[in-house]
Amino acid sequence: MPIVPIRRIAPDLSGAAWRVGLVLSRFNPEIGDGLLAGALRGLAEAGVRDECIVLATVPGALESPLVLQRLAQSGEYDALVALGAVIRGDTYHFEIVCNESAAGVSSVSLEFGIPIGNGILTCDTDAQAQARMDQKGYEAARTAIEVTNLLQAIDSDG
Repeated sequence: MPIVPIRRIAPDLSGAAWRVGLVLSRFNPEIGDGLLAGALRGLAEAGVRDECIVLATVPGALESPLVLQRLAQSGEYDALVALGAVIRGDTYHFEIVCNESAAGVSSVSLEFGIPIGNGILTCDTDAQAQARMDQKGYEAARTAIEVTNLLQAIDSDG
């Protein structure tokens, strides 16, 4: 039996052709600003033009999936990015918000087949969130671009 070489799809971080929607939670605004700065830096490095980026803000992380869903329904975006921060408090509310926001983001991505970079931080302290905000925003944006390119490569291989 002949050996067939493995076809590998190389990571592609070029975003010049993509339209990206960002959904930013206004809860924990200082952290949100840092997440947004990182995401915008990541998109700029990928070549996404400013006029191809739309930013929508929501009160908190639980509202993010609904707005992501509406953006996905519009068909106007190639990739989406969710940004926000949930900081542990003294009640079980932290777990609810973390779990439900993550499930909602994943659900929208799977329902519409659109990549969503999940940049919703879930941290025990403000200090942890501050230490991670720029990098997490950056990574979420870059992940959305990379997966958008991967899906296109898979579809074009058809």
